[in-house]
Amino acid sequence: MCDTNKRGNKDARKSVHVNVKYWGFFAAKLAVVGAILLTLLRILVHMAPQPPTFMGRVKPRYPIGYDLGFTFLMLLFWLFAAGVFWLVVWDQRYRCRTCLRRLRMPVHRGSWKHVLLDAPNTQYICVFGHGTLKVDDLALTGNHPPDWEQHEDIWKELYSLEETKH
Repeated sequence: MCDTNKRGNKDARKSVHVNVKYWGFFAAKLAVVGAILLTLLRILVHMAPQPPTFMGRVKPRYPIGYDLGFTFLMLLFWLFAAGVFWLVVWDQRYRCRTCLRRLRMPVHRGSWKHVLLDAPNTQYICVFGHGTLKVDDLALTGNHPPDWEQHEDIWKELYSLEETKH
């Protein structure tokens, strides 16, 4: 009983380590992209020409709402920034939770003809055998998060199959 408890604690620590590594990598990517975008914003604001004063009234440094050109420039910048953050989230979604490599080998399952009984989905696998990600292609009952299934050590399983043949 004590051995089982130790093994359970070890598995729990490994799971926490994997989650911290996965989410830490995501936070690091967001921080780097945020710093790059903030630098780009400061460069754009510095390079943007100051709007002319009207009747001696001094315009603010960020003339959003006063200057149409600057307002349009900021609109384009924030659309670009939202797209970049969306790409970061999309990239993180399709990464292995253990080794952080991109998941490969999409396999399409299910049928578009029988969506109620066998809904279509796509499964991605880590090439090192750490796990499988199942993403629904059709959301009839709402958006469901992708299902990550962690695999045990794939090499142990293959070696055990090899030893049973002898």
